[in-house]
Amino acid sequence: MRILVIEDERKIAGFLRRGLTEEGHQVHVEEDLAGARRALAQGDYDLLLVDRALPDGDGLDLIRELRRSGAATPAICLTARDRVGERVEGLHGGADDYLPKPFSFEELLARIAAVSRRAGRSERVEVADLLIDLAAHRVERAGREIHLTAKEFALLRALAESAGRVLSRTRLLERVWDVGHDPGTNVVDVAVSALRAKVDRGFARPLIHTVRGVGYVLEERPR
Repeated sequence: MRILVIEDERKIAGFLRRGLTEEGHQVHVEEDLAGARRALAQGDYDLLLVDRALPDGDGLDLIRELRRSGAATPAICLTARDRVGERVEGLHGGADDYLPKPFSFEELLARIAAVSRRAGRSERVEVADLLIDLAAHRVERAGREIHLTAKEFALLRALAESAGRVLSRTRLLERVWDVGHDPGTNVVDVAVSALRAKVDRGFARPLIHTVRGVGYVLEERPR
């Protein structure tokens, strides 16, 4: 998922970035409401992790703004405010869940999974005979398990979640490497080549295709 973390405590923000990135998510961090609003205006996110006590206001106000605008992006409040009344306020304010600090990373992952399920986000993606279990980080093709690195998994996930649609190299750089510009390297092409060697080699039909001059697409094509 593309996750926006809004947290001004640098140690917590760094911990969340590292942990969630290792889980295969793309993480962007902002430390205040102003930065969060800019990030939301510039791109779409699948989940918000929002601290309430931010330098320029209450993170819950941002969630209220999004709900008033019709945005249904799932949001989890992370806060040191652990009184029952404040948790209830957060949930009534539009948050999908409320996790008091300090919290365990495993509990956070469980809350994220639960919120994603309630939002209707599938934890399994299937394209032809390729199965991707997002929660277990497991990939199979025709019943054969395929072992991928974290970056290869993130790349396959990006292609699979846009199956049938061409993703440009720039778009892949943004989604998988969190780079908003082309650094002038062939990092995407090298990564796709490595992924193809694992996903397509040995199977009758390739699923990862090059669209010359544009990018890559994951889809089943007729013989």
